[in-house]
Amino acid sequence: MHLDPGQLIEAAVAAGCLLGSAGFGLLLVRRARARRRRELEEIAPEPAPAPPKQRTASPPTAAPSEPAAPESTVRPEAALAPTRAVAPAPAPSPAPAPSPTAPPARPTHLRSVPDLAPPAPARPPEVVSPPAPEPASVATPAVAPVASPTPAAHTPIKPRRDVAALGQGLAKTRAGWISRLGQVFAGKREVDPAILDEVEKILLTADIGVRTSQKLIEEMRTSLSKKELTSVDSIWEYLRARTRRLLADSGAPMTFDPPASPPFVLLVIGVNGSGKTTTIGKLAAKLVGEGKKVLVGAGDTFRAAAAEQLEIWATRSGASIVRGKEGADPSSVLFDAVKKGKTEGFDVVIADTAGRLHTKVDLMEELQKVRRVIGKATEGAPHETWLVIDSTSGQNAIAQAQMFTQAMAVSGIVLTKLDGTAKGGVILGIADQLQIPVRFVGIGERVDDLRAFDPDEFVEALYEDAAASSGLRS
Repeated sequence: MHLDPGQLIEAAVAAGCLLGSAGFGLLLVRRARARRRRELEEIAPEPAPAPPKQRTASPPTAAPSEPAAPESTVRPEAALAPTRAVAPAPAPSPAPAPSPTAPPARPTHLRSVPDLAPPAPARPPEVVSPPAPEPASVATPAVAPVASPTPAAHTPIKPRRDVAALGQGLAKTRAGWISRLGQVFAGKREVDPAILDEVEKILLTADIGVRTSQKLIEEMRTSLSKKELTSVDSIWEYLRARTRRLLADSGAPMTFDPPASPPFVLLVIGVNGSGKTTTIGKLAAKLVGEGKKVLVGAGDTFRAAAAEQLEIWATRSGASIVRGKEGADPSSVLFDAVKKGKTEGFDVVIADTAGRLHTKVDLMEELQKVRRVIGKATEGAPHETWLVIDSTSGQNAIAQAQMFTQAMAVSGIVLTKLDGTAKGGVILGIADQLQIPVRFVGIGERVDDLRAFDPDEFVEALYEDAAASSGLRS
């Protein structure tokens, strides 16, 4: 086998490296063993209990005690512990003399040990005391800045939620004549007389009323001749502004504050099936929730189970009720209700009446009798007389309102079932022709769905995204 010099050199270097690493490893192992041996030798003298036991066994000899001293200096604490543990052991032994002699020899040599023990317990109280004042100083400034921003955060959210809920209730009305107007305006930028003719047809069929519709069209044509209506956007703005003006008288909120001689008496009238009993129950629940003491008078003694229905509502809302026998005189029942409200300190008395057709003269005269009798029970009663109208009746609601206002001094309108019809435009005709404020509107079955009427919210919800339906930007 022939090897060249280079390969021989490489083999020699590799062998040298292996031998060197092996020698180095052996050296490290030896040093580690030597270090471990020294550690074991240092640890070996730690168990010091052995020397004291030998000393206790032979007390007279003092020579072995002296060489043990250097061992105790290495671990003084370990040497002290066994001496104290051995001290009780020689007590029962018969030789009591050597046990006291051995302890004094140790303490004299280890006087430095008890001196070091007391400072150790003195350190803990120094460490515990400083953290106590720190949390107190941090807690006081943290309370002040948190309280200020919380009340202001809720105010801007509530109106948006109200408009959204009202917008859902007006969805069918908005999908009616508002959407039809959007279809007429779709894709058109300029206004001409032909567009106004289409708008007139839509308004006449929207249950706004003939009189109110013609008034709006005439005003729009006048504005068009004056070149005030130059675009479809301007027509939408005109309808919004005109609707606000028609409903301006309905903006004052009802407070139901007791008069000079309480209680506040509210008389509720309307035709059959308009929602009087449900409206009274929801209104009573709202007033009780505001902290008022409410009494309900079941004056509808004609309809079967009318008093029972009203009693269920009164129980749910936490109001009291006065009811008579079926077929009793409604005037006497409501007289007793107002008298009870006056003597027992009620804030509000809500008087229900039997539904009647507005075309029946004798029934309308009976309402006048109820009003006169209530006025004898307390001065100034009734303080408010509300007419409840079913919005699904459309333009017939305007005829009902006209007949009831001729027989009674109606001071407010409650428009119910607004969420179930596309004829919500009747509210504009009533506000325009009768000049009677709208107090409440019903947009659902829940108690919260009887809402105090706000003209601005109503207009915003009615014309919500109106221009978007015509493909224009509002």
